[in-house]
Amino acid sequence: MTHVSERSGAGSSPTGAGGDRQPWTGGAGRQARKRSVSYADAGVSIDAGDRAVELLKSKVRQTRRPEVLGDLGGFAGLFRLDTTKYKNPILASSTDGVGTKLVIAQQMDIHDTVGIDLVAMVVDDLVACGAEPLFLLDYIATGEVVPDKVAEIGAGIADGCRYAGCALLGGETAEHPGVLRPDEYDISATGVGVVEEADILSPDRVEVGDAVIAMRSSGLHSNGYSLVRHVLLGAARMRLDIVIDDFGRQRTLGEELLTPTKIYAKDCLKLIAEADVRALSHITGGGIPGNLVRVLPEHVDAVVNRSTWKPQPVFDLIQSKGRIDDHDMESTFNMGVGMFAIVSAEDADRALATLTGRGVEAWQAGEIIEGTGNVQMVGQHTRG
Repeated sequence: MTHVSERSGAGSSPTGAGGDRQPWTGGAGRQARKRSVSYADAGVSIDAGDRAVELLKSKVRQTRRPEVLGDLGGFAGLFRLDTTKYKNPILASSTDGVGTKLVIAQQMDIHDTVGIDLVAMVVDDLVACGAEPLFLLDYIATGEVVPDKVAEIGAGIADGCRYAGCALLGGETAEHPGVLRPDEYDISATGVGVVEEADILSPDRVEVGDAVIAMRSSGLHSNGYSLVRHVLLGAARMRLDIVIDDFGRQRTLGEELLTPTKIYAKDCLKLIAEADVRALSHITGGGIPGNLVRVLPEHVDAVVNRSTWKPQPVFDLIQSKGRIDDHDMESTFNMGVGMFAIVSAEDADRALATLTGRGVEAWQAGEIIEGTGNVQMVGQHTRG
């Protein structure tokens, strides 16, 4: 977060060069001088933005990697790529946001977790091709810069970067009065990673007989929230502060919906180092069928057995309140799986041991068979 600006005409004076005052005549012939208009009058506070950056600096420094040059505040972030570690380094990049989960955060006035969601959406797309996330730059657009709120959002982004092992190199906080309400904001980020060209994970590595390993999600992650809001807060008229017994530990609906997305980047990199990983599939929008199919060659199918796991209670709540059929649920939500790894059959046990040793709940959910590039969902989830 290098600086704050309004994207249209940042740094310009609404009254012209120097903000010169122009005389005017008003009242009964009395002379008066028109007060010059400031940027603050237009709703943009440079001081508030600077204060937000100061509040964030210590958090951002915790994400620093040895390759980072300089400090926050420059026009660009600098990162030295150590090419001696690679024969043919390939840079990977990914851009994403959090979506309408932000509406829940704004309604609950809780802003320190959505930054973790943002990082997860970016870095786990990077690692899906085998790339190590190196650095991330964020973008926060808000109707009014409230330093403490921006600092909360930024702290979550910094925490996510630490979990992923990447540097938070900089970004932009933009104030958009008249476009966004004062309490509204949107966030996005771009991440860059690196992978050895020979080690890029791709569908052409997947073979018949490979094992499909599932990694448990922390909940809804950051997809499907338009449907969640429509069903739970709209049609069912549920309140965010209501306690749901099935969630445990006296958790409210709002707390459950704001559960941060699990970040798998470091776990997946360790898995790649320890086992014969053929492909990784990050389960985001489109659910299991829509994402797992992206890593399959045309001559195989992935068979995923639902009976191997039980989705978290929040999925049952959404489905029952909205009377949503199984197909729409599986096409919208992760249903309890945040990442799939396709590994050689010989390394399935090693892969499970590696993930379990890192505290990731994982299990073999299926296998690769001859087919036509499709995902076959079989069996039924355990309920109750």
